[in-house]
Amino acid sequence: MADTKIFIGPRIRRIRTGLSLTQTAMAEQLGISASYLNLIERNQRPLTAQLVMKLVSTFDIDVTDLQPGSEDGGVAALKEVFADPLLSGELPGDTELVELSDGAPNAATAVVKLYRAYREQQERLSDLSRMMGEGASGEAAEQAQLPVDAVNAILESVPWCFPALERLADDILKDMQGEDGSPNLGHAERMFAVQRVMLQNYGITTQVLPVETMPVWRKRFDRHTRRLFLSERLTPSQRAELLVQELVTLRHGKELDAELDLLKITGDEARRLARSELARYTALAVLMPYDRFLQTAQRVSHDMNILATRFSVVFNQVAQRLVSLQDKSGNRRAGLSFFMLEIDQAGNVLRRLGAKGFPRATFGGACPKLAVHTAFSRPREVMCERVVNQEGQVFLTLCATAPGPRSLAGERPAHTATLLGIADAPATAVLAAQQGQGTKGGPVVLLRDEAAGHGIVHAKQLGDVQVVPPVPIGPACRLCERNDCIARSAPPVTRPLGLDDLVSGFGPYGLT
Repeated sequence: MADTKIFIGPRIRRIRTGLSLTQTAMAEQLGISASYLNLIERNQRPLTAQLVMKLVSTFDIDVTDLQPGSEDGGVAALKEVFADPLLSGELPGDTELVELSDGAPNAATAVVKLYRAYREQQERLSDLSRMMGEGASGEAAEQAQLPVDAVNAILESVPWCFPALERLADDILKDMQGEDGSPNLGHAERMFAVQRVMLQNYGITTQVLPVETMPVWRKRFDRHTRRLFLSERLTPSQRAELLVQELVTLRHGKELDAELDLLKITGDEARRLARSELARYTALAVLMPYDRFLQTAQRVSHDMNILATRFSVVFNQVAQRLVSLQDKSGNRRAGLSFFMLEIDQAGNVLRRLGAKGFPRATFGGACPKLAVHTAFSRPREVMCERVVNQEGQVFLTLCATAPGPRSLAGERPAHTATLLGIADAPATAVLAAQQGQGTKGGPVVLLRDEAAGHGIVHAKQLGDVQVVPPVPIGPACRLCERNDCIARSAPPVTRPLGLDDLVSGFGPYGLT
């Protein structure tokens, strides 16, 4: 029987370069001459079925990667691009698409990515035009149509707890258990276990690359060599999170998509963003197993430094996991009803999450008096503070920074600051404490017990509410009516200004 002839020279060349092999080295392992391999890579000689099997067995390559159209730059994807009315008359047939896919697969993939980005922009502009036609303001329409804003709006409005994802994390943890069956692995053991699962189940090895080899990317997955490359710029906790997140995506893609359907997230770009967030949620659930993390948090009175050290993570990861401890299915207990806010150094909000949804109406989170904005000047310190809103509701807040990827020479480091908050003492009790009288006219003493401070160890430094009153805050300057605030950056929309030529306060705007 005659051998099947396959002309996929450029793919062979890309596989060889991905393996960092010379033509001579690869030819020697395949049992052919270097000149013959050179002819194969230039499509002047076919790749026989025997050579295909030799490639697969020698270099542990997935045979589907050798098939035309097996990736984003395949013929099917290119047909989608050139079926667009703008390009439909450019090609008489599929011959050139086949040549492009087989001869320049990287260029073909780039063409497909460019086209998909173009289509997403077209859809966004179409939606924007429709909203403008319906009378929406330009700013409101733009905000509504940005996929990242749409995803953030959905995620901050729902309880940040996904029992189905917790079960996925439990499933992964079972595979990661050590030989003695113990799930309580240390950081190094945990990372070794994740790498073992990825190698055994998916044939994927992990390698940390130096910055001169991979200066821009956090990670890169080479489908041909089945290697996941991680940047050495990542901190150990970031590397662990990214590695487990990759395992979650590989193993439970369908389950993640099912959660997206339940959240009613539509649009390719929005679903990709939300999928990444849900995969990150599951990764943190693996790194900080629900029951053990909750028990530890209660045992150490929610000491953020101890939790970060014990689970080899950082403040913002601990904060996000504490928010998610609300799984009441089965025999699990729920933790405290935390919420969190994460910002960058310019004050841009990166993430809002809550055990019952982020409390935008009562807390807001945009007040410049919040300690989260001061945290950048006091790195590696957990700042604890009580704040009170205009209605008298008190919140206990914990704030700290978290490092970004390690910066290069001449590059400013990128940090984020996270606020972890929880509703504290009842509003009526705090107002009475501020006024110095109780319900019967006597003085009020609010003790640091389970009702005030929730037993959180960081609250011990604050003293009683009567002695150290909470910091008054507002939802945002435009919505805040506090008259004596020196941090105000904009006048409120709800009250007229009371500017007086003879008298002025410390705030930039006088209010009537």
